[in-house]
Amino acid sequence: MAHERENDRIAVERVLEGDTAAFSAIVERWQGPLVNLAYRFCRDRGKAEDMAQEAFLRAFRRLRSWRRDAAFSTWLFALATNAYRDELRRSGPEMVPVDEQMALAGSVEDAVDEAGRRALVQRAVQSLPPKYRDPLVLFYFHEQDIAATARSLGLPEGTVKARLSRGRNFLESKLRQRL
Repeated sequence: MAHERENDRIAVERVLEGDTAAFSAIVERWQGPLVNLAYRFCRDRGKAEDMAQEAFLRAFRRLRSWRRDAAFSTWLFALATNAYRDELRRSGPEMVPVDEQMALAGSVEDAVDEAGRRALVQRAVQSLPPKYRDPLVLFYFHEQDIAATARSLGLPEGTVKARLSRGRNFLESKLRQRL
């Protein structure tokens, strides 16, 4: 882990010194995680790749703003999360009410298997308003802790905890009706 952090720091320093080709090491290392994060926001692989590319462009332009007191990954994920949220606000995510999504999933019996449950939960999460969806995606699907989620969203930890709790309650009540 420390070795990877050092590699990030070295790559950033090289880019800031004028070696723009060194940014390819950053892209290579973080492309998969950023595309995966974007996919959890939009559920469309092509759009997720475009969103990740935009996040990398923002990162390249703002590299000087990375403070070395935080991990590069924390800074990058915060920047990417903000880029993804901006994109979803601009394009307006396709929101389908949870009830309609569950009806599309088939009968309750078909959805009981583990894969079906996961799909139901993911669709339900995607139907949440962004202020609840974003913390849930980062915390549960991207496995960030409360502090990292708060930094990524630019929110106090208490706010993240409250939004996670409220989002979980909303999901639980909706899913309990169907399962």
